[in-house]
Amino acid sequence: MKRIPAEKRIATSVLVIGSGGSGLRAAIEVAERGGDVTVVGKRPKSDAHTSLAAGGINAALATMDPGDSWQQHAADTLKESYFLANPHTVEIVTRGAERGIEDLVSYGMPFAREDDGRISQRFFGAHTYRRTAFAGDYTGLEIQRTLVNRAAQLSIPVLDTVYITRLLVTDNTVFGAYGFDLEDGTRYVFHADAVILAAGGHNRIWRRTSSRRDENTGDSWRLAVDAGGRIRDPELVQFHPSGLIAPENAAGTLVSEAARGEGGILRNALGERFMSRYDPERMELSTRDRVALAEYTEIKEGRGTPDGGVWLDVSHLPRQTIMERLPRVYQTLLELQMLDITREPIEIAPTAHYSMGGVWVRPEDHRTDVVGLYAIGEASSGLHGANRLGGNSLIELLVYGRIVGETAAEYSARLARQERSEAALEQARAEVDGLLANDGAENVRALQRAVRNTMTEHAGVVRDEAGLLAGLAELAEIEKRMRDIGVHPDIAGFQDLAHAFDLKAAVLAARATIEAALERRETRGAHNRSDYPQLDESLQVNLVWSGPGQITRETIPPIPDQIAALMRDVSTAGKLVE
Repeated sequence: MKRIPAEKRIATSVLVIGSGGSGLRAAIEVAERGGDVTVVGKRPKSDAHTSLAAGGINAALATMDPGDSWQQHAADTLKESYFLANPHTVEIVTRGAERGIEDLVSYGMPFAREDDGRISQRFFGAHTYRRTAFAGDYTGLEIQRTLVNRAAQLSIPVLDTVYITRLLVTDNTVFGAYGFDLEDGTRYVFHADAVILAAGGHNRIWRRTSSRRDENTGDSWRLAVDAGGRIRDPELVQFHPSGLIAPENAAGTLVSEAARGEGGILRNALGERFMSRYDPERMELSTRDRVALAEYTEIKEGRGTPDGGVWLDVSHLPRQTIMERLPRVYQTLLELQMLDITREPIEIAPTAHYSMGGVWVRPEDHRTDVVGLYAIGEASSGLHGANRLGGNSLIELLVYGRIVGETAAEYSARLARQERSEAALEQARAEVDGLLANDGAENVRALQRAVRNTMTEHAGVVRDEAGLLAGLAELAEIEKRMRDIGVHPDIAGFQDLAHAFDLKAAVLAARATIEAALERRETRGAHNRSDYPQLDESLQVNLVWSGPGQITRETIPPIPDQIAALMRDVSTAGKLVE
């Protein structure tokens, strides 16, 4: 008789996978409604990726500009998505944004305020009005702290060192998840009526990225696809314009967009303020895709710094402005480079920053194709299209966290019976057992590096068919080598096993990204095809990936007339690189 490893069994109405902003907000909603909820994460909740978001959170509060409205916020979002965002999703987020801010305030969020008590709001690139609320330049950190505190008040259990390896599904209905403890390897079986995926995106699969090691490796995508879900628009990846180049171990660390919002200037190695060539009207306040592409072009055409970057200069701003509005940028550069930004410019380059695509979900409640399974935050899709406006991701967490928490709690309360499948559980056990039994010659970390090199060389800021096909060939070779990996837990814990699952996720996410990038034969937003430099109206669709070689085109609903009336034409002037 086969020995079953020691397992802890936990039953909960709703299981949330991911302890960042979206996961905690969903869990808070379930708990406030009297539901039973458990949160699991593979890193400490206080150190979730949400805490790195610097610049701010969007809502048409009209505290600074009375003319602002949710309709204008929606119009800006849809316009800058290059018409790939779902109008229903956009309306839900922009309509619900004020409620999202109110929720945060009620939990104790310390927003920056004007002298008369109004919440301060500032400009972010491509917004018509000042609608970005903030707390210094560490907004995400304060939001995460606020949500962690609220979760603690509600006594929500958060397991910080549990890695989820597989969702448990039978007859296309989720009934829980399987995982292990990163420190001692203890297995976990979670029985749950509903499961919420909130484990982030996939931008760690590039060499220079704003994500830290072992986060945003595509976990949500792999879990969803293995369970029977699909991925929408995996090729649409936002490259943030301002990632640090040095030191190497911190390459990609973000310099907040607030640095440009407060008046920072971009210059090339010749000292030229080069944004005048790419967007003379908005200059440094242009959209992220255009600024990133402008930097890429300057570097590629030989006007970059010797280390392959450009200069971001805030030294002309008053020192008091920098210390009050950009304190985290100031501190980060002092710690990492001993650089005083009040005196010297910062060397930056585009860095993989945000997955604008993600798990396919319905706009109204973020249900996936699998009954009882939901996805939120960067794990999901529908809001950003081909270009995400700065500050929109944080408000998405609050709006859909509340909606999905409510929906999952109601689904659990209505459930007539709970599904179970010993076969599904045995499959999850066997997957972990198989990796632990591996004693191959291939090093997991080396293969992770190979994936990052492939994506950087062949699927970065600018792509073409030859490069993407070369990337697929390299990926196929990596997939072969994965069969011979060695997994070696040691006295320090089971991180090596986690890295092996991260690798599986990264390879799936890389394949989805490259295959969809090949299919999108046009240049639109953050997706730049040098061999197809024009926008193709026939490709104003979402690409939905359901496995290797399986891509379908999904029609996008029409934009409501009241929103369309507020939109300007999307200009591509100065955008095309080759």
